[in-house]
Amino acid sequence: MQTEHMVVNMGPQHPSTHGVLRLKVRTDGEIVSGVYPVIGYLHRCFEKHAENLPYDGVIPFTDRCDYLAAMNMNFGYVVAVEELMDLKVPQRVEYIRVIMAELNRIASHLLALGVYGLDIGAFTPFLYMFRDRERILDIFELTCGARLLYNYMWVGGVSHDLPVGFAEAVFDFLDYFEPKVQEYNDLLTYNKIFIERTADIGVLPPDIAINYGVSGPNLRASGVKWDVRRDEPYSVYDKLEFDIPLGEGKMGAVGDCWDRYWVRMLEIEESCKILRQALKQIPSNGDVHSMLPKKIRPPKGSVYRRTESPRGDLGYYIVSDGSPVPYRVKMRSPAFTALSVLGELSQGWMLSDIIAILGSLDIVLGEIDR
Repeated sequence: MQTEHMVVNMGPQHPSTHGVLRLKVRTDGEIVSGVYPVIGYLHRCFEKHAENLPYDGVIPFTDRCDYLAAMNMNFGYVVAVEELMDLKVPQRVEYIRVIMAELNRIASHLLALGVYGLDIGAFTPFLYMFRDRERILDIFELTCGARLLYNYMWVGGVSHDLPVGFAEAVFDFLDYFEPKVQEYNDLLTYNKIFIERTADIGVLPPDIAINYGVSGPNLRASGVKWDVRRDEPYSVYDKLEFDIPLGEGKMGAVGDCWDRYWVRMLEIEESCKILRQALKQIPSNGDVHSMLPKKIRPPKGSVYRRTESPRGDLGYYIVSDGSPVPYRVKMRSPAFTALSVLGELSQGWMLSDIIAILGSLDIVLGEIDR
């Protein structure tokens, strides 16, 4: 019996597309035969703007790409510029950057997991995770005055040194927060309905993940042990002990939606371990502004530097012609590669499963469209 295929538009105004994203979903009844993302609704010419701004003027624009992990976006860019200039920053600055990046990783994962539960139909975990994320934003506000877009990491340093009482505030947060992870697991992770909606759904085999350039938690959930912090260490990550969580197929197949969720939950615990170590190891003195260059004018050349953002392998390719303005800035977006694999993951599943698959990839449209 021959059936007629139907094309359904999901988005661009839809609460479960995690941004202004349109999906053209080709269906045979309730079974999906193809998903075609339509992007560009949030395009703001980031890379072209960067060709007309001084190097330090680009930093606020990086905030606005992945606005849920703005510290990590700053981090990746300034590390790349410093490598291009062969600039070494004080150890205190390195530790401050790692602390901020890991706090932002926890905040980003909390939002991703809470909203994912909301997509599946679990409202309460979202409220709990958002509550705890607010505590991290309070710490950011204490440090630099901003809660979402920070412009905190500068080439050669950071905008503000840590305020009095910062370490105590973070330790208090960790003491409060670490037991809450078990609360999340009781509420959502091991919930029967949640498992049925995510286990064995949208399985991403490791070879397909690698072929599409998928990285971060999405890649590690497929069993591939790759983390830029460990495999291409930058800053002071080589001085810190932490594990790389991998998907194990605990509730279904390796690389399914549940594994992608679970890896992020485990990464939250690892970030807590990193924070405790960094706060104990950070030098007590050192001027965070001592290496700020009076004028940023890298020599002619190019650099590609990648760092580990909450969404994966974040890369900046910067070309300098010797002037105070970059000749070219190109960002490698981990969310873009994650969205690229959506069509592969969706074939053969039901229309309602597309929500679970898309949410498990944790995309941010500001970073994809730039």
